[in-house]
Amino acid sequence: MPRINLLPHRQRDRALKRREFGVAAIGAAVIAALVTVVTGIVFSAAIEHQKERNDLLTKEIGELEKQIADIDSLDAQKQRTLARMGIIERLQRSRPEVVHVFDQLGRQMPDGVYLTGIKQTDRKIELKGIAQSSTRVSTLMKNIESSQWLAEPQLQVIETLKGQKQGAEFTIYATQRSLGGDDDVKGKRGTKPAGSPGAAP
Repeated sequence: MPRINLLPHRQRDRALKRREFGVAAIGAAVIAALVTVVTGIVFSAAIEHQKERNDLLTKEIGELEKQIADIDSLDAQKQRTLARMGIIERLQRSRPEVVHVFDQLGRQMPDGVYLTGIKQTDRKIELKGIAQSSTRVSTLMKNIESSQWLAEPQLQVIETLKGQKQGAEFTIYATQRSLGGDDDVKGKRGTKPAGSPGAAP
């Protein structure tokens, strides 16, 4: 029986398989490198796109914050303007009231009492004067309380004069009623302020 040497054939098969494996490995490496490069490019593009969107959002947020600040400034300016308009309106409305207040002071002043000073702060009126007696001061406070333009009399200081001048030095605080305000409504329904048409002197 003849003897066949298969060793060279097996060596060629092994060499062929090694070459095929090497080609396959190189191909897999190339494909993996390509996938890695493509993936990196895609991710970089996505990151760059997201960065641009973030920059745009940041810019728009800055614009909105600036607009909000402008709106707040306009709102504050509006509130200041409304406050000034309210003060001007109140002052214009109180102009005729001052005349009525002084008229009422003259009418409500009892005999034996005269004023040495009048000071008004907002709607508070400070009356300083001299009376022949503390009874006269009490009468003045009652007259102020019944007045239609003055209210809430409060006696702060009263001192008895000594020496040649006999009497009492006093300081009274009163509140000016607002024209058509709450003080006129409470307990004064159906009455007209002094100095108005049809009012009793």
